[in-house]
Amino acid sequence: MEYIAISQLNDWKNKKIKFPAITAYDFSFAKLFSNQGIPVILIGDSLGMTIQGHTSTLSVKIKDIEYHTKAVRKGAPNTFLISDLPFMSYYDTKTALKNTAKIIRSGANMIKLEGGKWLIEIIKELSNRSILVCGHIGLTPQYFHYLGGYKIQGKKQNDANKLIDEALLLEESGIKVLVIECVPEKLAEKITKCLSIPVIGIGSGKNTDGQILVMHDLLGITEGKIPSFSKNFLSESGSIQKAIQKYIHEVKTGIYPSPQYSF
Repeated sequence: MEYIAISQLNDWKNKKIKFPAITAYDFSFAKLFSNQGIPVILIGDSLGMTIQGHTSTLSVKIKDIEYHTKAVRKGAPNTFLISDLPFMSYYDTKTALKNTAKIIRSGANMIKLEGGKWLIEIIKELSNRSILVCGHIGLTPQYFHYLGGYKIQGKKQNDANKLIDEALLLEESGIKVLVIECVPEKLAEKITKCLSIPVIGIGSGKNTDGQILVMHDLLGITEGKIPSFSKNFLSESGSIQKAIQKYIHEVKTGIYPSPQYSF
């Protein structure tokens, strides 16, 4: 795979070329995904649930993200890597800068933060230091207790307007990519059109610039309830490699997510 930089993601948005992304946490899967042509990998704090066996992402620590980022980078040397800053690892600017440095040194191209208006000054300080920042709005798993569980966000007009305002504010503050999770398809489309930066959706319809899924959901190996927006690509493919090829094809052609996997 050729080296993927933020400029490539921007170029895809401008040319309306949809791109796939996936989570990964280790060398072997990172190498497999990279070899199949996945251009963007997220080292997500979802590892708290998929790897560590917790019921939420809240237990994940900076040292966990460091460890898994290093492993993924070894497996995917040319892939664009985004790493989550976990819960309470960016509660103020000083702490955010300190922990971001650890993650970037571990091999990430970009760090991801969950939240809206309160992040403005932190994002500005990171951007001033040439750190690439990814925002994350909609369903934000680190706000699990505050939101009252994993629920669709932005269904009411006031809530939708707030998400649009947050997206614009985050872009103005300096984020270079935005993840929108579990919002209605029309709202995600509107946000994507409003922003000049790439927008990656999860459970937010097919009209975002990119799509991302947790690898365990995509491969149908999640224990318990699988998110309704997630498709088991392995069941239709026969091998992990073919499942990833199918995922890439369906994202690029707009087949996935179909209305069945959207809100």
